[in-house]
Amino acid sequence: MEITFELGYALDTFYFLVCGALVMWMAAGFAMLEAGLVRAKNTTEILTKNVALYAIACTMYMICGYGIMYGGGEWTAFLGGITGDGATGVAADDAATYAPSADFFFQVVFVATAMSIVSGAVAERMKLWAFLAFAVVMTGFIYPMEGSWTWGGEAVFGLYTLGDLGFLDFAGSGIVHMAGAAAALAGVIVLGARKGKYTADGKVNAIPGSNLPLATLGTFILWMGWFGFNGGSVLATATVESANAVAVVFMNTNAAAAGGSIAALIVARILFRKADLTMALNGALAGLVAITAGPDTPTPGLATLFGALGGVLVVFSIITLDKLKIDDPVGAISVHGVVGLLGLLLVPITNSDASFSGQIIGALTIFAWVFVASLIVWIAIKMLIGVRVSEEEEFEGVDISECGLEAYPDFTK
Repeated sequence: MEITFELGYALDTFYFLVCGALVMWMAAGFAMLEAGLVRAKNTTEILTKNVALYAIACTMYMICGYGIMYGGGEWTAFLGGITGDGATGVAADDAATYAPSADFFFQVVFVATAMSIVSGAVAERMKLWAFLAFAVVMTGFIYPMEGSWTWGGEAVFGLYTLGDLGFLDFAGSGIVHMAGAAAALAGVIVLGARKGKYTADGKVNAIPGSNLPLATLGTFILWMGWFGFNGGSVLATATVESANAVAVVFMNTNAAAAGGSIAALIVARILFRKADLTMALNGALAGLVAITAGPDTPTPGLATLFGALGGVLVVFSIITLDKLKIDDPVGAISVHGVVGLLGLLLVPITNSDASFSGQIIGALTIFAWVFVASLIVWIAIKMLIGVRVSEEEEFEGVDISECGLEAYPDFTK
């Protein structure tokens, strides 16, 4: 019996760590996607942001984020590490466990994912150090607080418990993706649009990205990493039941991404008379976001349909935000925020443990907290050090002013 337990423990821990590594690889996906969708003169800075935010997320979550999110006094940061017998995670059969350090690693890469969503939305005109200052607060406090109310099971300011209301978010359509989009929206509102994006008469000027092959590579990296994002959230794989659950989640995750990309491509063809690659890429990501809240219960056909709904919605959302003069260079707010809400609302269709009222209250709680808290922090940073580069620096590109390096020196002169 002891040998069986130890084998299950080892397998679940190894699986957890591998999935965490896949989610960490999504940081590369975000970096490549954003680098491809910004102009060449802003590439180095966006890459620097993605490397730095990942490092900051790991450090801040270690220092205080994990403790805020899960409490219990088990995490004492670098002073003592994790205490206990290593049985903090419980698999679907309530028997197998995984190492507490694996749990921390898996959670910390989710924090970095939420922060990565912000970097693309505020690209090309934000001061690097203002962004990094926000990353400290977002990963150390704002995200862990809403995480404690959802996955942590704590009452929202002691008022109500989301789980008791019927709120379910399997892998984070709302907890991770919508939260990151809410923080991004607050930042974009404080920051303002890029120069030349919108004219006085309401016209929207397209600002093409510099490297669509890089953006495509980034999308495929994210698609691959999402198997760890959703699949790892099963929390185990050492039993027949949990292994089957993992297979279903992988299958549905892939189906939703495919459905989202196809639907977005078709809608773009109808609206623009062209096969818009950027919409196809965002459609795939929208499909992934849409299925993330509940990839364990739909059939493959329904998962494809849910992804397709996300792909259709993201195209119209990007168009609408542009009409509202909300400048998001990579479409992050639409992909992760608008479709993240859709993902939450789709869960009760296939999972009777969730309720529409619980999903709506949960979504409102997450969005209101993250948006208001982020808005306060962005305004404070603006007052203290400013958030936007000068017009001259924006015209020349923030690579030179913020990093002193150019990503493509042979081509930008």
